[in-house]
Amino acid sequence: MPRLPRIVAGNNVYHIVNRAIGKLSIFNSFDDFNLFISCVKEAQLKLDMRILAYCIMPNHWHLLLYPKNDSDISLFMHQLTNAHTRKFHLKTQTVGTGPLYQGRYFSSLVNTDNYVLAVIKYIEQNPLRARLVLRVEDWQWSSARLRLTNINPHAPIITDAPISLPSNYHEWVNILENDVNENVRKSIQKGIPFGSDVWVENMRFMQKRTVEERRKVKVIHSLVPDPN
Repeated sequence: MPRLPRIVAGNNVYHIVNRAIGKLSIFNSFDDFNLFISCVKEAQLKLDMRILAYCIMPNHWHLLLYPKNDSDISLFMHQLTNAHTRKFHLKTQTVGTGPLYQGRYFSSLVNTDNYVLAVIKYIEQNPLRARLVLRVEDWQWSSARLRLTNINPHAPIITDAPISLPSNYHEWVNILENDVNENVRKSIQKGIPFGSDVWVENMRFMQKRTVEERRKVKVIHSLVPDPN
């Protein structure tokens, strides 16, 4: 089933993933990671974006965003990816060689309550699942590292989630849950809302209805004579 056009509403949580074109590694040094971090921080400050979690891997990255307004996600992503692409090509002297990222980024609407916690855990466990570290806090470019060490003053500001993190967060975030991880992975790959079955069906129905309404408006506009 093809992914539906994106319908983004403010004050909802969205899991965003983007990959380098051809799945090539674009983060190969401290400078590469820190360049992207600075672009995230710059976009966050410019658009007042709430970031609940993030993780930067060698060839892709995850963001859990909590926009205030309907247009904030698209504006934030445009600012972030354009700035990073431009600065990356300048740094690597590859200006004019083409895009840095694959096609459109992946996004999935996330229900609040425990579903947000599941996605935070999924995002922050990326380097653990990839066996790049033994503990999530050992990976320097993630919100888990920031929460547990607070050693990077230039990192994005992490906003409190709509639901509190577990009191045993340090232990909780290091425990792998394969079934939950697979469900989160499917939601982001297919663009399916992540939540309870009833909530997901309601969100998909509302999404389809919004798409149909937009198509009707386009048809009506196309039938209106041009005043010129």
